[in-house]
Amino acid sequence: MEKLQLLFDGNEKQVYATDEKDRVIFHYKDVATAYGGIKRATFRRKGVLTCGISSILFRYLNENGIKTHFIESLNDREQVCRPITIIPLNVAVRNYAAGTMARRLGIEPGTKLSHTVIELFYNNDDLRDPMINADHAIALGIVNAEEIALIREEALKANELIVKLMEGLGIRVVDLKLEFGRASDGTIIMSDEISPDTCRFWDMKTGEVLDKDRFRHDMGGVIDAYEYVYTLLNRM
Repeated sequence: MEKLQLLFDGNEKQVYATDEKDRVIFHYKDVATAYGGIKRATFRRKGVLTCGISSILFRYLNENGIKTHFIESLNDREQVCRPITIIPLNVAVRNYAAGTMARRLGIEPGTKLSHTVIELFYNNDDLRDPMINADHAIALGIVNAEEIALIREEALKANELIVKLMEGLGIRVVDLKLEFGRASDGTIIMSDEISPDTCRFWDMKTGEVLDKDRFRHDMGGVIDAYEYVYTLLNRM
């Protein structure tokens, strides 16, 4: 398989075409961004760690019946994936109150929710990714009723699987941000990445933050936290 032209150059990842029409290459950068790209920094090996963690978690989901874009790891920074048409929704799956949800609803961060909460955000940079509901998503033509039901179902299943896996490693899954796309046959599959960049992971014993909040809130130790998560997952 030959790597061809650059299709997408994002803040933290690039996507390349290949000489196989049903394959693209995801390349993970050493860049961290927050607050819509306003805050930005480079951390050596970050791309290696986010690629590695995401590859392990996508492979695990594939093996347990969740359809994702991930096919295989190509090297320590790149994955071979199925090309998709992006569905412009960020699907936040929340097990504990944290971040914007905790602030918006006045809930103490770290409070366990009585049931898993799903929040939808319209992935639109110009509008700063506003929170919407399923009816908005349907009215905007992003998805139809059957598709949003499927996305919700797959997000909840993925959350259940990842919680089980990570808690076995002593890591609490506070929340996940998941994205979906349409494959060439129209099938909706999970895409983007699943890593400490897109999830909140806390140590179950100490409560230590093991995710991108360390960068957002100037806590330091970003790479140490990501290395810790990767090392635990890589031992399975």
